[in-house]
Amino acid sequence: MNSVPESSPAAGPGHVTTGAPTVVVPGPDVVPTPLQTLRALGSGPRGLLEAEAEIRRARTGENVLPARRPVPWPRRFLRSLRDPFTSVLLCLGLVSALVTAWGTACVILALVAVSCLLRSTEEHRADRSSAPLRGLVATTATVVRRTSDDSPPREREVPVADLVPGDVIRLRPGDLVPADVRLLRADGLTVHQSALTGESAPVVKQALDLADPALSGAGPFAQPQWCFQGSSVTSGSGTAVILATGGETRFAAAHDGRAGQRGASAFDRSVRGISWTLIRFMLLTPPLVLMANAALRGRGLETLPFAVAVAVGLTPEMLPVIVTTTLARGAARLARTGGVIVKRLPALHDLGAVDVLCLDKTGTLTEDRPVVAAATDGRDRHDPDVLRWAAVNALWTLQLADLPAADALDEAVLDAVDADGPGAAGAVDPDAYEGVAVLPFDPVRRVATAVVRRPGRLGVHTLVTKGAVEAVLDRCAMDGEERDRLLALADRKAASGLRLLAVARADRAARAGAYTPANERGLTFLGLVALRDAVAPSAADALGGLARRGVRVKVLTGDHPGTAARVCADLGLRPEGRPDADDVVTAERVDALSDAELVEVADRAVVFARCTPEHKARIVSALRAGGRTTGFLGDGVNDLPALHAADVGLCPRNAVDVAREAADVVLAEKDLTAIDRAVLAGRRSSGNIAAYLRITLSSNLGNVIAMLTAGLMLPFLPMLPAQVLVQNLCFDAAQLAFAFDRPPASVLRRPTALRPRDFLRFITGFGLLNAAADLATFGVLALALHNASGDGGEAAFHAGWFTENLLTQALVMVLLRTGRSAAERGAGGPLRAAAAGLAAVGVALPLTPLGPLLGMSALPPLYYLLLGSVLGLYAIGLTAARRRYERRHPADVPDTARERVGASRGTRSGHAR
Repeated sequence: MNSVPESSPAAGPGHVTTGAPTVVVPGPDVVPTPLQTLRALGSGPRGLLEAEAEIRRARTGENVLPARRPVPWPRRFLRSLRDPFTSVLLCLGLVSALVTAWGTACVILALVAVSCLLRSTEEHRADRSSAPLRGLVATTATVVRRTSDDSPPREREVPVADLVPGDVIRLRPGDLVPADVRLLRADGLTVHQSALTGESAPVVKQALDLADPALSGAGPFAQPQWCFQGSSVTSGSGTAVILATGGETRFAAAHDGRAGQRGASAFDRSVRGISWTLIRFMLLTPPLVLMANAALRGRGLETLPFAVAVAVGLTPEMLPVIVTTTLARGAARLARTGGVIVKRLPALHDLGAVDVLCLDKTGTLTEDRPVVAAATDGRDRHDPDVLRWAAVNALWTLQLADLPAADALDEAVLDAVDADGPGAAGAVDPDAYEGVAVLPFDPVRRVATAVVRRPGRLGVHTLVTKGAVEAVLDRCAMDGEERDRLLALADRKAASGLRLLAVARADRAARAGAYTPANERGLTFLGLVALRDAVAPSAADALGGLARRGVRVKVLTGDHPGTAARVCADLGLRPEGRPDADDVVTAERVDALSDAELVEVADRAVVFARCTPEHKARIVSALRAGGRTTGFLGDGVNDLPALHAADVGLCPRNAVDVAREAADVVLAEKDLTAIDRAVLAGRRSSGNIAAYLRITLSSNLGNVIAMLTAGLMLPFLPMLPAQVLVQNLCFDAAQLAFAFDRPPASVLRRPTALRPRDFLRFITGFGLLNAAADLATFGVLALALHNASGDGGEAAFHAGWFTENLLTQALVMVLLRTGRSAAERGAGGPLRAAAAGLAAVGVALPLTPLGPLLGMSALPPLYYLLLGSVLGLYAIGLTAARRRYERRHPADVPDTARERVGASRGTRSGHAR
C-alpha cells in the first residue's frame, strides 16, 4: 500500500491523511488530478487486489449508513420532565408531601405522571409511524478488481457493503452512486442529485483534471469531477474511484445529524416565558403568606400547608395534561384524515403560530416537469412549425435512441403538440415522417439530431436538430451579426425565467452510412421553443388560503432567479402592499449582507435564488431573529440545515430518510394543501391552549389575591387546605373540556402564538376583576351570616366562598372563552357542559354529607339571593371589561372581535367621512 504524506503533491487541501491509504475528502476549490487521487488512495486504474480490499474493509468497516438508535420510551418519559410547568408541579408535589399535605401531593404527582405518559407515548408512536427508509442507498455495484498483480482486471457485481476506498467502479444509467467517488472517465454522464442539492434537472459530470474556475466557491456538489452517495445516474456512463464509504460520506454525515441542532421553538419560548412569570409568583407567595400571618395574626408554621395550597392554586396544574391531550388529539386527527404525521407534539402548536413558510418551488409550486410556453421564429413571432419540427426531433429521439428514461423536455414538446391538435393548415405533422437515424443528446454537444424521411421526398433526408441555443446557432449557416441578434433575443427570454430550445434543420442527400456529429453543419435556423415549469394545480388556491390565514410564503431555491421569479409571478406571489419591493434576492447579495441587514431583507423579499444549504439556513435564522415563526418544507439532504434552523421542519413522505428524521412533521404528499390542513389543526390546538391559559390564570390569580386578602382580614383561614384541594380538583376536571372544545372560526384566521406579555396583561386585568367579585362575596357572607358565630360561622363562610368560587369560575369559562361573541352565541358544547357541571357541584356539595366532612355547612336562602346579585354584576362587569380590552388591545383578540370593534368605530365615524 502507498501512503502519501500531507506534504506531498498528492496531498493538498482536498486530502486528509489518516494512515494508509489516505482518505481523499472533496474540498471546496482544490481538485486533485485522477492520478494524484489514485496514488493517495493506494490504488490504480486496474482496481484493487481482492486481498487488499478485504484488509481495507476490516479497517474501514462496511459501506453502510450508521445505524440510528431510536429513543427508548423510558428516556422519552424522563425527558418530558424537562417541561418547565411539569418541573414546577413536581417540585410543588414534593413540597406538599414534605408538609404532609398528602392529598395535594398525590393529585399533583398523578397529573405529572399522566402528562409525561401522554406525551412520551404519542411521540414514540409518531416515530414508529415515520420509520426511516434506506431507499437511496444502492444494494450492489460493479467493481473492478484483480486476484493477483499479474492477473487482468475483472468486473463483477458485489454488495455495496463490501466497497472500500480505492475501489474502481463502473457507473451506468439507472445506477445509484454507492459512495463518494472521483470520476476517472465519463462518457455523456449526467447525474440526478436532487436528494443532495434540490436541483430538479440532471447535472453533467465530467472527468476533468482541474477544478472549473467558474465554479469556485460553489461547493463540492457543483464540481463535475465528483459524484456523491445518494445521487443516481440518468444517462451516459463512467468509471470512478471511491473516495469515502460508510460514515465518511457526505450523505452519512447528514444522516448522523451533524447538520446542526434546532434551537428553542416558538412553543418552547412561549411556555418558558409564561412559566418563569408564574414561577416568580409562586416562589414569592408562600413566604409572603407566612410572614403576613406571623406579623398580623401571630400564626406560625401551621399556615405552611395553606401557603403551599395557595401556590398550587396559582399554578395551572392541568396545563401539561391539557397541552398534551390537545396536541395529541390534533395530531391523531391529522394522521387519520390527512396522512400527516406529527413527530414532535409541540410542533403542532408551532404550525399554528407559523407566519412565514419557506420552501423550494420544485414539487410544491411546480410539478417538477416543464411545459411549452411558446414557439417563435427568429423574429420572435408565433410559429407553430417551430414546435412541430421540435416534436419531430423529440418523437424519433425517444423511439430510436436507447435512453434509460424519457427526456422531460422531449415529453413536454410532444404533449404540447398533442394539446394543440392537428394545427393550422400546412403545419408540420410529426407522425408523417419516417425516422432514419438519431444522434442523441450528450453533455458535450448539447444538441440532439433526428434524421427523418419526408413524404414524397425520395432520395432526401432531413436533419432536425434541437438543443441549447448557442450550440444550435454554432451549427447554423449565418453571419456573426445575425447570430449575436438571436443570442440577445434568447438572453432576454431566459432572463424572464424561460428555458429555451433552439430548433434548426437541413436537407441532405440520402446516404447509406451512419450519420455523425460532423453532419450537423450548415443548418437553417427555425426558431425557439420556450418552456416553463408546470405550475401545480393546487398551488394557487393553497397560496391564497395561506395568505388569508396570515402565512407568508417565501421561495428558497437553487434555481436561476428568473425561473423562480416567473413561477411566483404566474401564481401571483408578491409581498402584500409592496408592489415595488425588491422581490428577488440572489445568494451573492445574501453573502454581502450582515446578519442585521439580512433580517430586514429576508422579511421583505419573496424569492431567494441560487441558494446553497447554508444560505437557506441563514435566511431562516434571520426570519426567526426578526420575530417570525418560521416553517420550512424540504425533502433533501441539502435542506437539513434549514430544517434544523426553522421553528418547525416539514417534509413529504417520499423525502430522503435523513430529512424525514430531521423533520417535525411528515406530510403524505409534497402539497401546500396538506400544509394548510396542518396549520388549521395547529391553530385549533393552540386556540384551545390559549383559551385555557387565559381563563385559568386570570381566575387563579383572582382567587389567590382574594385568599391572601381574606387571610389577613379574618381570624381564621379563609379556606382549609382540603377545601382548596377539592376546589382545584373540581376546576381541573372541568378544564379538561378545553382539550375537546371546538374553537371559533376566528381563531383559525391568523397565527396563534402564546405571547407571555399579552397573557400577563390579560390575566392581571381580569384577575383583579375576579378578586373584586370574591371580595364582594365577603360582604354578602357577612350580611347573610351576621348572626352566626364560632365554628358554625366559620363552616358557613367556607361553604359560601367555596360555592362562589366554583360559580364564578364556571361563569368565566363561558364568558371569557371568546369574549362577547360567546355570551351572545353560547359557548361550545363540551365547555358549556363542563361549566354547568362545575356550577352544580359548587351549589350542591356543601349540602351533601361530604360537606361537613370538608368543614362546610349549609347556607341560608338569603345568601343565594345575594350571591345571584353579585354574580349578575360580575357578569356585566366581565362583559364590559372584555369589550374595553378588545378596543384597547385588538391584536390580542380574535378577528371577529376586531371586526366588530372596527365596525362600531366605522359606524360612529361614517357620517364624518
